[in-house]
Formats: sequence, structure tokens, C-alpha cells
Amino acid sequence: MAVPNCSTKEASPEIVFFDLETTVPSSKAGNRFWVLEFGAIVVCPYKLVEIESFSTLVRPPDLFAVALRSSRREGITREAVSNAPTFQEVAGKIYALLNGRVWAGHNIQRFDCLRIKESFAEIGQTAPQPVGLIDSLGVLTEKFGRRAGNMKMATLADYFGLGQQKHRSLDDARMNLEVIKHCAAVLFLESSQPSLLNGNWRHGSSTITTRSRSLGKSSCRDENGETSLPTSPGYQTAAPYAMASPGKGPLSPNIHRPREDNKGPVDLKKKQTNHRNFGEANSDLNLMY
Repeated sequence: MAVPNCSTKEASPEIVFFDLETTVPSSKAGNRFWVLEFGAIVVCPYKLVEIESFSTLVRPPDLFAVALRSSRREGITREAVSNAPTFQEVAGKIYALLNGRVWAGHNIQRFDCLRIKESFAEIGQTAPQPVGLIDSLGVLTEKFGRRAGNMKMATLADYFGLGQQKHRSLDDARMNLEVIKHCAAVLFLESSQPSLLNGNWRHGSSTITTRSRSLGKSSCRDENGETSLPTSPGYQTAAPYAMASPGKGPLSPNIHRPREDNKGPVDLKKKQTNHRNFGEANSDLNLMY
């Protein structure tokens, strides 16, 4: 069977990984976030290849909300955005990239999605709408666990040797995709040899601490177990990419492990049944890709 082509009308919606860089709210800056940079890559869901990219700096309405110097080596300064286009000037391009696609990113459900909605409301234009949402913070917290430490992008990138996070939108969007690829590869290998490769990791730990700690029990899951967008900012479109429930994915410590006690030989019928369950468990990895 031929692999579907992302350019055909019958293809599934493309995935757009995006990231925003913003100001840090303060009383002097009006206690709100201003978008300073937008970066995105459009990815074919069948091959995970980048088919389009876009990035732009954005000049906020209040330049004094931007620091004169950045504590990061490649951080965004007031001078860098002083001659950049306003959000209104790039809103059309951003809308075209985001609308009608599956949105993906790290912690986008609680941060980037809200900033997009606020920014379009600020200029009096309709905000783009996704057809699905993949927040890698929630997915990896549930599936990959805390083996890499906290769930920050910089920590995950360091764990896989992907380099240092630059905190620039386009670079971070591309790094996000690479982190997901690496995590998915590890999960696939572990699911193929669970008794050998699972080790002592405890997946889906509720003790993970991030700025979105509650994502482990996020409201993005409806009563049917499917992922949906947050209702508070107005996003109510159901997402087709549902995350598997804890304990049902390929990393469950209870999946098809043959009996190894001293109470008798392994029941071959049960073992065959376990192998069938293992094949079903492997299907959960499609959610990661």
C-alpha cells in the first residue's frame, strides 16, 4: 500500500509545530504578554518531514516592555524588534499557517494557544482554529515519564544530546519535533522487548514538576478519552489525536510478562494471548508519530 502524499486532498491534516517568544509580564509593561517572535514548521504526518517553515520577529505596541539586554546569548532585545513588523502585519501569514491544521508544541495548550488568541483579539481579527492539538508536554509526561528529569524542552534536548535550546521560535519548534522522534524511538524499542528494556522506570509519574504540572490530569480529555482543546479560551474543537490512558500504553509494567516463579511451567496459551495483547499495545505508538 502506497504511503499517502501530504499534497493530496485525501491526506490527513498537516501538523504545524510552532513556538512563541514573548515578553515577561510586569507591572510597568501592563501585566500582559507581548509576542516578540513567531516560528513554525509544517510537517507531513506520514513521513515527519518538514515541508514549510516561517519565522518572524514581532514589534510589540510597547517597546519599553522589551529588555534592552537579554540574559540569553541569542535572546531577543529591544533593538532587535524595533524595526520588526507588528503582529497585525504578519497576522495573515500566521493565520494561513495555523488555521485548519493540527497544532503541536511544548506546553502550547496552556501558553502559546492563549497568546495566539489574545494577539488576534488585540487587532480585532478572527483567530485561527486547529483541528487537533498535540501538546508534547502532556504526551511525554504520560508516555516517557521523568527519566530525563523535569519535562522542560532544554532538559529533554540535553538528555538526547540534541544540543542547547536557543529559545528562538523556529529553532525550538524544530527541536520539539526531534525530541518527540527520539522519545518515540525509545518507547518503540522498549515495547518490543519490555522485559529487557523497561528497567525500573516508572512512567506517567504524578510527581513531575513543571509550570503545567496538572497536565497529567488535564481537562484536554473528554468523557470518551479523546483529546480536546481548552474550553476557557474558546477553543472547543475536538482533537483527533487522543492520548492513551496510563497503564494501557506500550510501557505498562504489567504487559505480557511470562510467569517466572517456581509454581510451575509457563502456560503457553496464556503466553500466546499475551503476545496478541503486545501487538495491540504497539498500536499506541502511532499516537507518538
